[in-house]
Amino acid sequence: MTITILPDGGSLAAAAARQAASAIVRAVEARGRARVIAATGASQLAFLEALTSWTDLPWDRVELFHLDEYVGLPVTHRASFRRYLLDRLVEPTGIRVFHALDGMGDPQAVCRAVGEQVAAAPVDVAFVGIGENGHLAFNDPPADFETTEPYLIVSLDEACRRQQVGEGWFPDLASVPARAISMSCHRILQSQEIICVVPDERKAKAVRAACEDEISPHVPASILRTHPNVTMYLDPGSASLLSEER
Repeated sequence: MTITILPDGGSLAAAAARQAASAIVRAVEARGRARVIAATGASQLAFLEALTSWTDLPWDRVELFHLDEYVGLPVTHRASFRRYLLDRLVEPTGIRVFHALDGMGDPQAVCRAVGEQVAAAPVDVAFVGIGENGHLAFNDPPADFETTEPYLIVSLDEACRRQQVGEGWFPDLASVPARAISMSCHRILQSQEIICVVPDERKAKAVRAACEDEISPHVPASILRTHPNVTMYLDPGSASLLSEER
């Protein structure tokens, strides 16, 4: 795993966006389309803004998947991840193919339908983050590292749900759904390239654990270290607890 530390959030977002744009162009040039997975949440806002500023990318050739969605949350809710991606990625760029996870649908049926689509061909690049509890997508600790199912129905732990309140998506813990649909760790690792965007000091403990602790389901994001092509973008805050050799 390559760790890149930038001096501030803006330069982090710009550098990650440059790598993401290059991955999209390479895929389109090689195969006529780019299959992309995108994360959501407060930590991805600046990155997606920087990426969508690349208006000359072949956005009409991008096929988009997203990592996770709350069960039972309508697309009109401000915390809906499909609303997030529609507003911040799909509509600004004109992406034509978006495989949305419908949180209001039957969760098992949604997992099967979108899972078949994501498994149908290689994913060129995945944009991911790391949760304050070390989660990858909504795979909270202890994550299931064994399943090969593309999508899972998961229970969200309290730390994960408190993060959503802390980021302002929900007014209180009781309002945060207890279940979600999440792409599995195994499926994320099938991506040919992974760009991990992790700004902010509140992520420092999770970053240190993911980069330096034992690879373990108790630190779900640690599994990224088993992938041959991961770049993690950090700022001084999120990198602040890494050992000096890092």
